This record gives sequence, C-alpha cells and structure tokens, in this order.
Amino acid sequence: MIAEDEIKAMNAWLAKAGLRGEPEAALVSGFCDRAVAAGLPISRALLLIDTLHPVYEGRVIRWGYDQSEPVVQEYGRTGLPAGALDPQLSASEQGWTDARWRASPFFRLLQTGESLLRRRVTAESESEFPVLRDFRAAGMTEYVAIINRFAPEGVIGDMDCVYSSWTTGHPEGFADAHIAALTRVVPTLALAFKAAALVRMTGTLMQTYLGRDAGQRVLSGRIVRGIAERIDAVIWFSDLRGFTRITDTAPEHVIPLLNDYADAIVSAIHEHGGDVLKLIGDGTLAIFTAEDRTHACSAALSAAIAARAGIAELNRRRAADGTPVTEMYLGLHVGEVFYGNVGSRERLDFTVIGPAVNEASRIAAMCRSVDQPVLTSAAFADVEGIRRRLVSVGRYALRGVAQPQELFTLDPHA
Repeated sequence: MIAEDEIKAMNAWLAKAGLRGEPEAALVSGFCDRAVAAGLPISRALLLIDTLHPVYEGRVIRWGYDQSEPVVQEYGRTGLPAGALDPQLSASEQGWTDARWRASPFFRLLQTGESLLRRRVTAESESEFPVLRDFRAAGMTEYVAIINRFAPEGVIGDMDCVYSSWTTGHPEGFADAHIAALTRVVPTLALAFKAAALVRMTGTLMQTYLGRDAGQRVLSGRIVRGIAERIDAVIWFSDLRGFTRITDTAPEHVIPLLNDYADAIVSAIHEHGGDVLKLIGDGTLAIFTAEDRTHACSAALSAAIAARAGIAELNRRRAADGTPVTEMYLGLHVGEVFYGNVGSRERLDFTVIGPAVNEASRIAAMCRSVDQPVLTSAAFADVEGIRRRLVSVGRYALRGVAQPQELFTLDPHA
C-alpha cells in the first residue's frame, strides 16, 4: 500500500520540477527514485514522446536499464520499413521500425483507445507482445503500459500523448494498489515531461530555421521589431555553380542535391564556429563573429577549406551514383552589420543587413567572372595573419559598389 502522503509528495515534486524546467531524463530519474523509495516496486521505466524534428520522430528516456542501452535516445520514423533508417545506427537504435511498433503494447492501446495495459511477463504474453521477451530474459515479472493523451488543442504535430511503460522484477508483480498509485502520479509526470519536451523542441526548431545564434537570441526575448545590434562580423555568401541548369534539366534531383550540398556547407560552417542565417534556394548566408577579426576571418577561411573538401568528397560519391554534381562559389567579406529583427508586424526575420552584406553577395557573384571558387574582399585579406593565405586576382568593379575592389582567392601554395 502506498501512503496518501507519498502520492501527494510525488505529485508536488513533479509540479515543482516541471516549473523549474528540469529536462526529461532528470524528471524520469527523480520520479523513479522517489517512487521506489515510496514503495512502488519499479525495476524499469520507459517514457516516449513524439516531437517536431527534421530527422527524428521522437525521444525515449530509460530508467533502470543496464548501460548497454542509452538513457536518452532519439528514434526514427516508425513508418519506415525495417532497415530503412540510418545504416550507421546500431540494431537497437533501429528498433522502432514499423513492424515492431505495430506489435507493441503502445500500438494496441492506440487501436483500442484504452489508456492502460497490464500483463504478467510470461511465455504466453511474449507471443502476444514480442517486446516482453526481453523483459522476461531480464527477470521482469509484470509489465504495465500507459498512454496519457492530449486534448486536440494541446496536440503539436505528432506530439499527441506521452507513452510510458513500467516493469517490475518483484516475484508477485505489481499489486492493485501499486497500479492505482501509478495512475494517480503518471499524469503529473506526463505533464512535466511534455513541458520539458516543448522547451527542447522550441529550441531545436528555432536553431533549425533561424540558425543557432539567432535562435538563441529570439528565445532570450530579442523579438522587438526594428531592434538591431551593430556587430562586426565576417559575412559568408555562397551559392552553387550551374544550379539553374540542373533545375531545368534534372528537376527530380534538385531537392536531394540541395540537401547533400547544404549538409557539406552548413556542417563546415558550424564546425568552425559560424552561424547560418539563411538558406535561399542554393544560396547560404552565414556570419562568423569573434572578439577580434583575426579569429573570425581565420575561422571563416578554415570553414571554406573544409566545405570545399566536403564537397569534393560528396562529388566523388554522387558521380559514382550517376547523380548531378556541382561546386560552391563563395564570397567572404568583413565589416559592421546590423543584426536583429526586420520585417512587418506579421512577419519578422532575424538577419543581418547593411552594405557589407551586399558587398559579400556581389563578391560571390564575381566568382563566375574570374573563374575562382572563393573570393574575398581586401578588407578581409588585410586582417592580420590572413593575407599570407591568399593571393590577389586583381581589381574589379562590383555592381552597386562605388569604387573598384581588389579581390583575393585562396593561395594554392599557402
């Protein structure tokens, strides 16, 4: 029997932890430790929630498992056939495939509309739910699955409920009083779990669609229209060679092509400390900021070299597959820009504006004319320690820029 005071104490702790913003793993761990101390014979717990993420369908948190299973794990698309997930994932990470999902207790609850499923872990229940085989091998005696559903107005994308499972290794399994206690405290856990998932999901979406730094700034409250900060930054403006031709001649390859090359370019920018602000068709606008220009310019140059190496490797793979290949044109400039909210009352954009941004785009456009994959401005080249890695390609008139500019490219001998 679980004392009434213990149930109230667990619900109170969950409410406070949810308001504090505890992450999902801390919520599950803290709750399970308290539940066991209160007399609930929980040996293992599992909580799952779907989410909005460009790659993963959701997130699973484990408690009480051995170290061979990660505590926190993103899972893939359950609608994919077995083996269609990332081949680099382990067998356990590919577990939530369509066939296994449809044979799970959670799917049964979704089909029946019920909220709780309880089974003794036996050979007979294994035949009904194959997932119980692993629990019986681990010495578990009883299994309980619970779904806490959201009301329609509380659903976001596929995030419509919290799934949880609870197993015990106690010889007698769960008593009815244990199940009654679970049904009273798990809804509060689900509410706190949903709140934590929403915070994480919001941050992910902000960073995915606005960029890492811009997303963090928006979440910190810098959302007032017309408020912008003057910063010194390296501006990266790149696009792909022959993109219009590829679009016209092989339109079915356009989206996979954009994704492949964006992976190579964006990953290089991020790995060297840059922030991607926009993906404009085949174009990428990014910035590099630092306490001094030397560090920012050096990081941008290193990212450019890494991006070119990544694209070279990508081109080898795509050529072997018989798919279209291309190259990156890149313009780099450094200067002061305004960084903040620009737009209408209904639609704002967190971006950089100013003459330096325009010059970077014009420099990138000159790559075609001078047949160079990378061009930088004189302002960029004149930064201490940078000129030795570059070579001049001459002075050129840039559209919309008053004076001709000397441009530089990577020195192949540097």
